[in-house]
Amino acid sequence: MSKPRVLVVDDEEHITELVAMALGYNGFDTDRVESGRKALDSIDRQRPDLVVLDVMLPDLDGFEVARRIRSAEGAGAHVPIIFLTARDTTADKVEGLRIGSDDYVTKPFSIEELVERVRAVLRRSGADGSGGGRLSFADLELDEDSRDVWRNGRLVDLTPTEYKLLHYLLVNAKRVLTREQILEHVWEYTFAGNASVLETYISYLRHKIDDGEQPLIHTVRGVGYALRLPR
Repeated sequence: MSKPRVLVVDDEEHITELVAMALGYNGFDTDRVESGRKALDSIDRQRPDLVVLDVMLPDLDGFEVARRIRSAEGAGAHVPIIFLTARDTTADKVEGLRIGSDDYVTKPFSIEELVERVRAVLRRSGADGSGGGRLSFADLELDEDSRDVWRNGRLVDLTPTEYKLLHYLLVNAKRVLTREQILEHVWEYTFAGNASVLETYISYLRHKIDDGEQPLIHTVRGVGYALRLPR
C-alpha cells in the first residue's frame, strides 16, 4: 500500500522542511514548494492526497490557489486542503471554509497537532469504514461506495468534510445532535469553543442540500442540529 502524499506549500523554507520531516517520520510522502504557481504545477503533475497550504504566499495567495484547485476539479473528487497561516481572524477562517478547505491551522503551531490534523482530514476524506450501503431520508440519498449524494434526483457536489458531516446527520436522521457530538465525530477534535466553524459548514451544507427544496437540516436552539422533515 502506497504512502499518502502531502504537498506542503509555504515560502518559509524552515517551515516546509520542519513539516515535511515530521510528516515523513509519521509515514507520509511529501513534496515541498514555495509559491502558489509552483503548487498548481505540482498538483497538475501528480495529484497529492492532501495539501498543507500557507495563505501568505509571494505570488498567488493561498485562497486564490485553493479557488483554482477547486475550479480545476469541477464536480470531481476534491483534494483536501489545510490552510496554514498567521492570520487568525474569523473572516479568514470563514473565507477558507467557503472556498472548500478542510481545516485551518494558525502559526505558531504545534507540529504534533498539525500531523494529527493531517491524519484526521485524510481519515474523513477516505472511505468511511462502513461503506457499501446507501443511506436515504425523504428525497435525500447518499451512496457510501461512490460517495455520491443526490437531492430530489440532483447530484450534489460536496467537499470531504461536508460529506462526512452529512453522513453523520443521515446516520442519525430525526435525532437531535449536540454541537459537541458533531465536532467530536466529524472533526475528531474540538475547536476550543469556536462554534463558528461548525455553523459555517452547516450553512454551506444547507445551501447545497436545502436550496430550493424542502429544508431538512434544522437548528435546535441551544442544543445543536437535526436532519428531519419540517414540523
